[in-house]
Order: sequence, then structure tokens, then C-alpha cells
Amino acid sequence: MAEAAVGSHAQCITDGQEELEHVAALLRSAESATVLCHVFPDADTLGSGLAVAIALSRWGVPVQVSFAEPLTLPDVFAGLPHSSMIVSPDEVAADTDIVIAVDCGSADRLGALADRLAAARASIVIDHHRSNTRFGTVNYIDPSADSTSMLIARLYDCLGETIDEDVAHCLYAGLVTDTGSFRWCGPAAHLLAARLIGTGINAPVITRDLLDTHPFGRLAMLSAVLGDAQLLPDAAGGQGLVYTTVRVEDMDGLPEDERETVVDIVRTTGEAEVAAVLKQLGPGRWSVSLRSKQSVDVARVAKALGGGGHARSAGFTADDSADAIVAAIVRELG
Repeated sequence: MAEAAVGSHAQCITDGQEELEHVAALLRSAESATVLCHVFPDADTLGSGLAVAIALSRWGVPVQVSFAEPLTLPDVFAGLPHSSMIVSPDEVAADTDIVIAVDCGSADRLGALADRLAAARASIVIDHHRSNTRFGTVNYIDPSADSTSMLIARLYDCLGETIDEDVAHCLYAGLVTDTGSFRWCGPAAHLLAARLIGTGINAPVITRDLLDTHPFGRLAMLSAVLGDAQLLPDAAGGQGLVYTTVRVEDMDGLPEDERETVVDIVRTTGEAEVAAVLKQLGPGRWSVSLRSKQSVDVARVAKALGGGGHARSAGFTADDSADAIVAAIVRELG
């Protein structure tokens, strides 16, 4: 975590109208802004980030959106409105008036762009992860929200800004993906979805493009990866762990975001409460996705291993052998 971004002056902003107005006022005062998404971005961080940038651009505020890795926008997100606001990390201004980090549980999730926090007059963190480390000078965190895009919708209402079709598209992208097509969410997510669809967006097409469209080569990758899956029925107190690995060679010719889809298949294993997918980033370096169905808090496991997330969806990065990482997960599961 970036030391300079944290201090005794940092404020913990939780859900509430007064606090939301504080964030809105700070945005209204911005002379320039950078919106930062987390590394290897998903639709929630990108959709939320673009929605914030759209509001700022309406007021004539110079604004950039970026993420540290990968260096280019994955093709699956090319259809997001105003994606032209996204710049490569080397184009991000070295200093700006306001920095807004969206859907980032900790500063290290910003990768090489974390240093932009210290150079700004103020940094705002907007997030829904319970494990958020509150690394901004102002932190608007609501773990009860099903996606960060839900918090951005509240922000729009607080600002008195219109959620038009372009903004709705961005927010719906985050909402539908972070809730697993509304399989794990509360009524507020459904109410927001109805509101967003009411703007005229084509929700089935957005969903299909983000969740149900993949390159042909993915089938060979899944064949290799799923064929190596292992079931440990005694793990997690006898509730079971299923895991597999996605190695660099498995991803040959595939966009990096295809790795993120594997865990949603592995997690469907009926004999296991917990699923883990180890995704190789390089020699001895892995990004690990953890999922659980209903009784195991995988955020606790991820936090113990240097990461974080939600009770049912979390992750961490580790430098070790795949076998050692699995052993550590089993140990933390108890």
C-alpha cells in the first residue's frame, strides 16, 4: 500500500447521505481528475470509472481513466460508452487535482499507478469490498452494496446528474457481472437494474457481450484446465475444496480476461463449498481467485494470505509453487 496515501487525516466514509454529499462536493471542486481502476479490470471497475469520468467531463473537468495492467483495454470492454477516455498507464498525468479509485480494495490493486494518489490534492476511494483498507484521504465504502456501480448510481443522484443511456450502460455492465447475472444479490440490485434498463439500454446484448461471448480457443483452454481440476473433500472442515490452475501456456493466443471466467465454472462443483483457481502470471507468481457458496468466508482466507475481497468472492497474489499455495489455502480454511 502507498504510505503517502494514508494518514491520520484520512476519513472513513460509510453509507449515508451526509457522507455522500461530502464526496460529491469534492468532485464538484475538482480542477482536473484521474479515475483509476484496478489491475486486470473487470466490468464493475471500468463501468464505475467511466461513469464517474462522464460526470466530470460534463462539467468541463479534464479527466483521464486508466489501469496499470494490462497495457491495453481487453476487447470484451471495447463496447463500453466513452471508452475513449481510457488511456494507457504511461499517459496518466504525474499529478492531478483529484484522484478517484473505484472498486479497489487496497492501493496495491492500482499497481504502478498507486503513486498518483500521493501527488493529488485529495484522493477518493469508492468501493464495496469489506476488506477495503481505506487508503484514500476520503473513503466512501459500503460493503452491503452488491457492486461499486450501485454506489456510483447513488453518487449521480446526489450530484443531481442524469443517468442517461450511456451512463446506464456503464453501470449495468458492472451490476450484471458483479452479481453473476443477479444470482447473488439483494433487491436493491434488481431495482437499480430496472431503472437502468428503463433508460433504453439493451440489457440482453450487454450481458451477452460481457458474459456469453468468448473466442473459440477458450474451449481448448477449458479442456486442459478443467481436466486437471482436483477435489479435496476433507478441506474446509469436510465441506470440500475444488481447485485448478491456469498456466501461461494454457492461455496461448487468448486475451488475459478469459482467465477470470474459469472460476465461475469450477465453483459449480456440487461436492465442494469452496473453489480456487490459480492463474499463473509468470514463473512462480500466481493470482488466486476464491469463491464459496454459502458458509465459508473466503475473504478471511484471502486476507490471511495477503489479499481480500468479499465473503463469497475474494482473491490474493502469491509468489510460490502452486502446491504450496494450495496447501496454504487448505490450512487457512481449517
